[in-house]
Amino acid sequence: MKTLYDVQQLLKKYGILVHVGKRIWDIELMAIELDNINRAGLIDKHDYMMAKLVLNHEHEIETKKEKDPKNHGI
Repeated sequence: MKTLYDVQQLLKKYGILVHVGKRIWDIELMAIELDNINRAGLIDKHDYMMAKLVLNHEHEIETKKEKDPKNHGI
């Protein structure tokens, strides 16, 4: 699991589709849903950790974009 798309596909397997309208909000909601699936014991620990790493990385990128709008092409 390497991309946000991979995480979306993982969540889709659990019937979870996320589209709030703003990328950073989508990432945050995906993280919440992923935590819920983990708490319920439905997801493999490795898949959970890899998805969290991807989401954290993507969130960091979006946060940097918001702080410096001139640098939106990271």
